[in-house]
Amino acid sequence: MANKIPRVPVREQDPKVRATNFEEVCYGYDLEEAALEASRCLQCKNPRCVAVCPVNIRIPDFIGALHRGELQQAADIIAEDSSLPSICGRVCPQESQCEGSCILGIKSEPVAIGKLERFVGDWKLEHGAAASRTAPRNGRRVAVIGSGPAGLACASDLAKMGYGVKIFEALHKVGGVLVYGIPEFRLPKQRIVAREIAEVERLGVEIETDVIVGRTVTVDSLLGEEGYDAVFIGSGAGLPRFMGIPGENLNGVVSANEFLTRANLMHAYDARYDTPIHVGRRVAVVGGGNVAMDAVRTARRLGAEATIVYRRSEKELPARAEEVHHAREEGIRFRMLTNPVEVLADERGWVRGLRCVEMELGEPDESGRRSPVAKPGSEFDLPCDVVVMALGTSPNPLIASTTEGLRTDRRGCIEADAQGATSRPGVFAGGDAVTGAATVILAMGAGRAAARAIDEYLRGKETARTE
Repeated sequence: MANKIPRVPVREQDPKVRATNFEEVCYGYDLEEAALEASRCLQCKNPRCVAVCPVNIRIPDFIGALHRGELQQAADIIAEDSSLPSICGRVCPQESQCEGSCILGIKSEPVAIGKLERFVGDWKLEHGAAASRTAPRNGRRVAVIGSGPAGLACASDLAKMGYGVKIFEALHKVGGVLVYGIPEFRLPKQRIVAREIAEVERLGVEIETDVIVGRTVTVDSLLGEEGYDAVFIGSGAGLPRFMGIPGENLNGVVSANEFLTRANLMHAYDARYDTPIHVGRRVAVVGGGNVAMDAVRTARRLGAEATIVYRRSEKELPARAEEVHHAREEGIRFRMLTNPVEVLADERGWVRGLRCVEMELGEPDESGRRSPVAKPGSEFDLPCDVVVMALGTSPNPLIASTTEGLRTDRRGCIEADAQGATSRPGVFAGGDAVTGAATVILAMGAGRAAARAIDEYLRGKETARTE
């Protein structure tokens, strides 16, 4: 029986080698390995994996096509619902979504859906498969703010529907968090991200960089003199949070956003670039999410002794299990149930250490996780030269503050319904700009939902005008 076949292991770089370079950790499947793994799929009549996928990819269908050797069909099936399969196959938290719902996972290991999606996406890039078909242009134009996962997904779907779409990106490179936030060793920029974005452009989507909405243009000017019929805001959440403890203004304290942007977008790890980045001998990264893992593993590759400082236990770590496993293999140290209370300075005003207290877990908080409580008399100092704060992010307030009538919540996130409609007619939003920092695939799901809502909104306006 198919479910008796063990999950096909994926080849990876040796941990001792990869801890010294920025090349991709996971090599992925070859055709033989992918076909064997695809044979494990039970082809469920009511696939739970599809129901929990934020973009509802027809997972059994594409896996079935892959198993039969029909790679173009597999790529076409995925393309109906996702424009970024090579990216999602690498960075989505499949273990808590599609793979977490796989029926095989009850008594065995789930089908490696993410690795199979990656294989099909990479095959499509390498073999130049045709872009998805688009409807004839309908004369309507939509502006998309932000070229991250939400913006790219929204733009792709709207272009397929026949809309003229233009993406406005604040940075000099396209991709949002895909280029500035996720390290090269997890997501290659030129080989994967740039090429999948090129696939979006092949649909007819225009992209303009170095446009700061709220300064260069505004939402109102896009809807007014620029002549767009609707606007989608997918500007992400790039405003870092800090702890508010003494010493956070010292030299050597940085946000994970800045640290990763210097390394990823500005290539600080590459000797051919002049981007400065300070790591010292010892780096402490405060936090336990995927961004914290990205930062600490980057610091390790830059030559530092790198440590995660997290106030809960390993069981509560929000980072993907795969990333934690890779980090441990690479020599990352973990100080669990540890909370910083002060950043310590040397005589020059630079970081010399992190004063911490030991924690123990109390009652669950509103998130369902047990609340950490400080142990009396447990204070100790952790020597380090750099402290990276990876405590989450919130949206930049610039767009909301320059758009009259656009409501935000107490966290500064844009208020939008499940379809992305905001308090301003014709203005839609989705992804991290609405939810705060979340995952690539959730942002894509929000972008696709907004595209459908924009289409419905503009069709409704057209109908009302002709009646």
